[in-house]
Order: sequence, then C-alpha cells, then structure tokens
Amino acid sequence: MIKGFKNIFKIPELRSRILFTIGALIVFRIGTHITVPGIDMAELNRFFDNILSKGGEGGIGALLGLLNLFTGGALKQFAIFGLGVMPYISSSIIMQLLQVVIPSLERLAKEGEYGRKKINVHTRYLTILLSIVQGIGILIYFKSAILPKTAGYNILVGDSIDFWFSFNFVLILTTGTMFLLWLGEQITERGVGNGVSLLIFAGIVSRIPGVIYNAVTLGTAESNSIKLIILGIIFAVLIAIVILIQQGERRVAVRYAKRVVGNKLYQGQNTYIPFKVDPAGVIAIIFASSVILFPSQILGTFGANSRILTKIANLLSPGSILYYVLYLLLVIFFCYFYTAILYNPNEISNNIQKNGGFIPGIRPGQQTSLFLQKLLNRLILPGAIIIGFIAITPSIISHIMSVPYSVADILGGTSLLIMVGVALDTLKQMESQLRSRNMEGFLKHGRIKGRYY
Repeated sequence: MIKGFKNIFKIPELRSRILFTIGALIVFRIGTHITVPGIDMAELNRFFDNILSKGGEGGIGALLGLLNLFTGGALKQFAIFGLGVMPYISSSIIMQLLQVVIPSLERLAKEGEYGRKKINVHTRYLTILLSIVQGIGILIYFKSAILPKTAGYNILVGDSIDFWFSFNFVLILTTGTMFLLWLGEQITERGVGNGVSLLIFAGIVSRIPGVIYNAVTLGTAESNSIKLIILGIIFAVLIAIVILIQQGERRVAVRYAKRVVGNKLYQGQNTYIPFKVDPAGVIAIIFASSVILFPSQILGTFGANSRILTKIANLLSPGSILYYVLYLLLVIFFCYFYTAILYNPNEISNNIQKNGGFIPGIRPGQQTSLFLQKLLNRLILPGAIIIGFIAITPSIISHIMSVPYSVADILGGTSLLIMVGVALDTLKQMESQLRSRNMEGFLKHGRIKGRYY
C-alpha cells in the first residue's frame, strides 16, 4: 500500500488532481470559519460548546448536532457555509422521488445525457429554493429557540434581529451553498472523487482531532484508559461491519443468446447483475433522522409550558427506548423505500428479455420479475437491520458510557458510513488510475468496489 501511495505522485495528471482537491478542501475549511456579519464568533462558540456537548440528551442539541455534522462544523459557527451542501442533497433526493411519481420526469431521465442535464438544472433551482427555506428556518429557530437560552452570552453585535440582518443572513447562506455546489463540481471534474461527498467527508474528518481530545480528557486516568480501549474496539468493529455491508453484493447470473443485429452476429455471453446489500446507504439514515427529530423539536419548542408535550418530546429524543425502536424501524423502512426507487424488478426483467437474455433456471418475463423482487426483499433485510443498529450506536454509547455525544457520533451512524463510503470511493478511482498505467495499486489482490447510489 505504501508503494501504491508513492506511485500516485509519479503520475503528473493524478498528482495535479490530488493537489487541486486538497486546495479546494482548504478553501472549504476556510469558509467554515468565516462567521456571518452581525454575530460575535467568540460568544457563539462558547454557547454552542455548552449546548452541542449535550447533543445525545435531546432537545436543541440533537437537531443542531445533526445539521452541524453535514456542514463540517460551519453551523456551529454560523459561518457563510452554514448550510453546507445539505440543500443540494435534499433536492437530489426529492428529484429522484419525483421521477417515480411524475411521468414527464421519468421520461426525461431516460433520454440519456440531455435528460440528465435538464434534471440537473431543475435540481439546482430546487437547491436555491431549499437553501432559502432552510436559511429562513434556521433564522427563525435561532431567534425563537436559541436566543431565549443565551442569557449571559452577547451573541448579536447589534441590538436585535432586524430586516436587513435577516435578509443578509439568508442571502449569504444561500450563496455559500451554491458556491460549495460549484466547488464540488470542480473537484469532480478536475480533482479526485465525488466533489460533494468529499466536502461532507472533509467536514466530518476535521472534527476527529477535537473528538480525540475530548475522549482523552474524559474522567480520571484509570477510567479514561478503559473507556478509550472500549471505544477503540467498538470503532474498529463498526468499521469492519460497514466495509462488509458497503462492499457486499449479490450477483445474479444472466445469459444472453446469439443475436443478429443488422449484418452483425453477436455471440452469446454470460454476465451478472450486482445487487448491493445496502443500496440506500446513508440516505436511509438521513431520512430517518429527519423524521424522528422533527416531532421532538416541534414539541420541545412550542410545548415547553406543557408537561404532557414535554414528556412526549423526551420520549422521542435520544436516550429513551421508544426513540431507539422507532429510529431502527424508520431506518429499515427507508432502506426498503429507497431501494424500491433504485431497483424496479419489472423494468430490469423487461430489459433482460428485450436483449435476449435470461436468468438460468428462471423463465423470462413475470417469473424473472417475481424472482428479483423476492431476492431484493431477502437481501435488504439483514443489511437494513445492521445499518439501523449502526445508526443508533452513537446515542447508545453516549447514554451507557457517559461520553459526550460529539465523541460517540464519530464512532457510528451517519459519520462512519460517510467516512468509510467516501474513502472507498476515492481509493477506487485512484486504484483504477494506477492500474490503467500498469502501476502497482493499493491492493495486490482483488479490487476496491465503489459505492452504488
């Protein structure tokens, strides 16, 4: 592997791509430390350090901790990149869902490169709209739920939140998101890996030094050593499980008979269709987190004076048994839901039949469709259950071992899935570049398989 890394810098094109990627990520990290005008960064950091350390206990910290994860700490600083690329991710998911229910979008998606460009344009317009909506939502949340809790903190430079502060706040956050989207596209075209994924990856990795410091300074020296060993073992085991799930796939053999197209004779061939164990990946966790946190935040914000509503909000917050059960069930549900969007057994069966292919032992047509549907149902369940347990791992670790949620969050859930997935995806691209030039890659045996979205 060391020789593989050395070979990277022997290829001028690959070396320039890596250096460009590093430069773009530096620009991204600089932007996450530039606070929106009108807010005192020092006072804001002091407030959030107190709140986000209790992220696993529910309330305001749970939602802020989730949003802060995808923005690489920019939300914690109310930086110009405070929204990160989350509006684009949300708009991409929404467009994928709309392609299933809107026939015109479905036809557009099947028109090749032209259709993809048109959908990409619609996705960008939707990103701007979502950025404005999320910016306004964060501003309202900041004004109604955060400011009342900031007694003793002089967060605002001015006296109050007026119209021009609100306008500039939303405009700057929206512009920051679109700039990050452009920067991600530049990384994809001129750098290494998927640009948007690398921006999220860089934001999560940047938190690791602080997490290590928090873990080292926990409790007494003796108890701290034991906790560090246990956390290290859990982290290693979860990484192995995530790699196994993300790389695992079920290959369905497909045979094609001899065909005559025009004046050409195509020989029969054997191939396969790869079905991932976890096709939904981190998207299922994002959906589940949003759904389960939304009711608790609404109840906690507007039902603070009601004992019943406060109790319900606590039951739906990390730390309760009901929260863990609902979270696990929601992750499993969204794994099936998103997989149903990615894989259409009827469409796959028709494409195989149109090209003169068949699955050995299965009749073409309806029988093939039923076989693929049954296969997907059996394949997804174990992967969805494992991903669900990985998703609730940070809350359980934080609650049982009494460690800060910011420490436990790196050990599992969304953070771990993104870090492992993006790392494998980037290594796959560099591996293919090296092997295409007959140079030794990172692995002497086998190949790194990238993620499937």
